[in-house]
Amino acid sequence: MTTTDKVIAVDRMPAELAPIIAALCEVGRDVAGIIAKGPLAGALGAGVGENLGGDQQKALDVIADDMFAERLKSTGVRYYASEEQDDVVELNPDGNYALAIDPLDGSSNIDVNVSIGTIFAIFEAADGADESFLRTAREQVAGGYIIFGPSTALVVTFGDGTQMYTLDPETREYVLTNERMSIPETSLEFAINASNYRHWSKPIRAYVDDCLAGDTGPRDRNYNMRWVASLVAETHRILTRGGVFLYPGDARPGYERGRLRMIYECAPIAFLIEQANGKATDGCDAILDQKADTLHARTPFVFGSAEKVDRVATYHDLPDEEVSALFGQRGLFRG
Repeated sequence: MTTTDKVIAVDRMPAELAPIIAALCEVGRDVAGIIAKGPLAGALGAGVGENLGGDQQKALDVIADDMFAERLKSTGVRYYASEEQDDVVELNPDGNYALAIDPLDGSSNIDVNVSIGTIFAIFEAADGADESFLRTAREQVAGGYIIFGPSTALVVTFGDGTQMYTLDPETREYVLTNERMSIPETSLEFAINASNYRHWSKPIRAYVDDCLAGDTGPRDRNYNMRWVASLVAETHRILTRGGVFLYPGDARPGYERGRLRMIYECAPIAFLIEQANGKATDGCDAILDQKADTLHARTPFVFGSAEKVDRVATYHDLPDEEVSALFGQRGLFRG
């Protein structure tokens, strides 16, 4: 049995990508061990700097980034683009792939023991670093995440369904536990950070107001609102239970395009969601049909059960005077 086989079974993934996925899983296994120690591993949630996007870097952000970059040097990854680094790094000049990664999504939750994770997108390497990443998101050859929670799991797609592998803590192997994930068509949950309500556009406010109106409103159903502040945790819940996630752009300076990065957050999550029979948009248009113009470019993000994502888009299609009327009638947060 090879080292790769000991980490994860590779018979259900493209042979040329198997060493890269195995390397990600190997580091993910080690990161999971560090996280499981909590305070015993030191001040993992301590601020140690700020990345190019203005987000505070936690100690574990930097640790995870270094671990992934070092391990991927011996694989077919030529170009490595990380949320924690300003520019693309060339790892293996002979590699055929470009990998974009958020080494530790949701790191603000490290100290409160909430599920966090790693998100990655893989493209075929082009002639240059920019050409490898600044391309249509649908050109991904693989996308996925590793979630660190009560259990550790890899969720990945190679363009033929979304698979889940769960880390067995006894054998330390990732075992296939769901061959083809499918988002439930119906759900009574939606996820959005309601504290930003006053900054949202009229279509987003009208959509949320209609959900909050429950069985007395036009949706004629009672909904539950969720918000974890961990994209991986939100995605895993939606893949399992359905619903919709919204991180729109808003009126605050610097938030016009939201806060989520296109290449290493939204693109791979959109790939997973579409392969699990859901939809992912910027509120109107499919994420996978778009491309970033810079490495750390942001985009508004709406994803989940197809019907719910489509419904969000219809609010953006309404004439402004009609959306304004809806908002005037249903502004439930106004007091």
